[in-house]
Amino acid sequence: MKQQGLNLDTGSHASAPKALVHRQRFIKDLIRDKYLYLLLLPGIVFLLIFKYYPMYGLIIAFKEFNIFTGISASPWVGLQQFERLFRTPDFGQIFANTFIISAMKLLLGFPAAIILSLLLNELKNRMFKKFTQTVIYLPHFISWVIFAGIITIFLNPVDGIVNYVLGMFGAKPVSFLTESSYFRWILVFSDIYKEIGWGTIIYLAAMAGVDPNLYEAARMDGANRLKQMWHVTLPSIRPVIIILFILSLGNILEAGFMQIFLLYNPLVYDVADVIDTYVYRKGILESNYSLGAAAGIFKSVIALVLIVLANQFVKKTGNEGLW
Repeated sequence: MKQQGLNLDTGSHASAPKALVHRQRFIKDLIRDKYLYLLLLPGIVFLLIFKYYPMYGLIIAFKEFNIFTGISASPWVGLQQFERLFRTPDFGQIFANTFIISAMKLLLGFPAAIILSLLLNELKNRMFKKFTQTVIYLPHFISWVIFAGIITIFLNPVDGIVNYVLGMFGAKPVSFLTESSYFRWILVFSDIYKEIGWGTIIYLAAMAGVDPNLYEAARMDGANRLKQMWHVTLPSIRPVIIILFILSLGNILEAGFMQIFLLYNPLVYDVADVIDTYVYRKGILESNYSLGAAAGIFKSVIALVLIVLANQFVKKTGNEGLW
């Protein structure tokens, strides 16, 4: 006991100066980097106001929310809203649609951005490279409202350009936006076309940091351009690919509300109705705010679990994860 007390005393005396040193160092760093911390301030305020403060409203998922009595006066109902959500006859179809559309976008869109980045990185004509990058970036800046209008005009079964071309080959007009077999593919490829250019920015930045000596060594070993991409470029940007893939998994249930909402119709509800559109119809149009909040929390929990599992898997394979 005597020895233990001595150790405790020794520890308390040793920790006091150590804490003081840490505090002094923190204040010194804060004064030295004060302008950098000021740059952080707008972002922190934005997150607090628009991301963290609205989380208070999530508690309506555990209440029978009444818009006239307010959040605090509404009665608690526990997990009843989640039970209502899971017992909804359409819930299975809605969840499956969300997962399938998101998985198709991830599996086709994620590698597409990497492949396009590799091809752009191989362009040696700087003027042509910048022109190409600018052209493929442009669709990202067009809103889904305009983009959906363009898609609707192009795929119009009466005078759309796609059906006009098909008619030149003797094919009958196809109503693409009302056919369940086509609708998901239209969603996936229109999303890839709109965002693929924007998705290449980070990969091109990572490729710009690859040591040129690695390419020189590969060329001396007889590697052609394709082998240089495979053995030098891709391994060099692997950490970036892994991090972006983990972040993409977090959006696995983000099927794209605006895109689907603007393009879908009751004829394709069986393949296009996702959690977000369901939440909009139930939560906003039918004033079932608590049920809509429960659906949103369910989606967020699935995304969190996927991110944590993917991060653990990446770390177990010897790569660097998000944390």
